[in-house]
Amino acid sequence: MTNTMTELEKMQLGLSYIASDPELAKARTHAKLLCHQFNLADPTTPHVRIKFIAELLKLKGKAYLEPMFYCDYGFNIELGDNFYANHNLTILDVCKVTIGSNVMFGPNVMISTATHPIDPLERRITESGRPITIGNDVWLGGNVSVLPGVSIGNNCVVGAGSVVTKDIPANSVAVGNPCKVIRKIEAK
Repeated sequence: MTNTMTELEKMQLGLSYIASDPELAKARTHAKLLCHQFNLADPTTPHVRIKFIAELLKLKGKAYLEPMFYCDYGFNIELGDNFYANHNLTILDVCKVTIGSNVMFGPNVMISTATHPIDPLERRITESGRPITIGNDVWLGGNVSVLPGVSIGNNCVVGAGSVVTKDIPANSVAVGNPCKVIRKIEAK
């Protein structure tokens, strides 16, 4: 008897998986419904709007997200305390996304754990992913893209428009495409 993994288990481990799997399709539909409800909620009742996010994501404290917010599954996203995201945050969470406390995102930030095979025939069938970790006290400027497998250390600032393709060490200011460290942040 062989022990076979579900497509969900493969996905969360970063292995090749089939995204059209019915269990995964159902989970994505559930996430899309909650994102839709969040995005259309009355802006004068933020306590109601955040309930949709709390049902979708793992919150470790207070979080405030401006609409629009989009994700694939939600259950792979963990937000630390005192999280803020400006408009149009997209998180493709086929693998775990861990975001620390006191983190701020500018508008149009995209976090993507999802990736696809280079081979075109494989790409028709499977995809995979790699987890992303963002430390405490991090600020991502507007239009920042964080790609699969990246870790951003504590106390970092990533400049607007940057494409983060490699790890950023703690206490760094990093900018560009591809994103590179341009200076260290001295602790006070």
